[in-house]
Amino acid sequence: MSKKSKQELENNKLSKRLRHAVGDAINDFNMIEPGDKIMVCLSGGKDSYALLDILRQLQASAPIEFDLVAVNLDQKQPGFPEHVLPEYLQSIGVDYKIVEEDTYSTVKRVLEEGKTTCSLCSRLRRGILYRTAKELGCTKIALGHHRDDILATLFLNMFYGGKLKAMPPKLVSDNGEHIVIRPLAYVKEKDLIKYAELKQFPIIPCNLCGSQPNLQRQVIGDMLRDWDKRFPGRIESMFSALQNIVPSHLADTELFDFANLQRGQTLKHGGDLAFDSETVPERFSDGSEDEDESTTAKTERKIINILASKPKTGCSG
Repeated sequence: MSKKSKQELENNKLSKRLRHAVGDAINDFNMIEPGDKIMVCLSGGKDSYALLDILRQLQASAPIEFDLVAVNLDQKQPGFPEHVLPEYLQSIGVDYKIVEEDTYSTVKRVLEEGKTTCSLCSRLRRGILYRTAKELGCTKIALGHHRDDILATLFLNMFYGGKLKAMPPKLVSDNGEHIVIRPLAYVKEKDLIKYAELKQFPIIPCNLCGSQPNLQRQVIGDMLRDWDKRFPGRIESMFSALQNIVPSHLADTELFDFANLQRGQTLKHGGDLAFDSETVPERFSDGSEDEDESTTAKTERKIINILASKPKTGCSG
């Protein structure tokens, strides 16, 4: 096999792997329903570009109808290339809206020099995006957080917040008016990096917060990448743990009734066994599965499989 053919094969495997990971997340959490209008938040980074690209692929082939609208928040950062996203979105024929709000000046005015801007910037951005989703009549808000973001949030909360909490793949917004979804929840960041290179997305760096040194999230991200290199499979096992919670073996009295635990009571996950060695689910491995196998595995689900094909139409005769 020639070098070119081998690379094309790898690219096809990558695209298929991403498509299946996104499709599985959408199916598992019922993220997209018939008639949804989904606001895809586009920052100009690799993750949100990939999110929009893969959702468009699924939109073209899925057995249900749903609409997409890309929304970018221009925060008026100095040097922000305002032309890049409109030109890209026009070139691929996607409905879009650019929202202009000078949150940059607000962040700089409120925070002292040297303070990290991420928290305030995120809160301001969230409020504007919620308002925009309501104005556009969107039923879902899609964000580009991936598997590594979710794990990083878990460790940030454990190390610095004293909580066992991560980013859920699907949630209700703080104001109760919106459903927020993260279709990239099962996707590895290293796959998104490769995909962005393959697709040659016009990446726009975040110079407001991403350039600040020693951010807690950056430290956690470095730790996870180091673990991924030195201990293959550890990241997959940790993410699998987020879907296998055992309240009876933690210490939260609101999640499990320790006070009324009685002799002879049978616990769902056993009693004395403190360590489980289990196989990581196939979808979290590096391999890709055939589309037919993926759809067959979910035939008992009532939720429409986003990875299935559109029903064929036409006349017979």
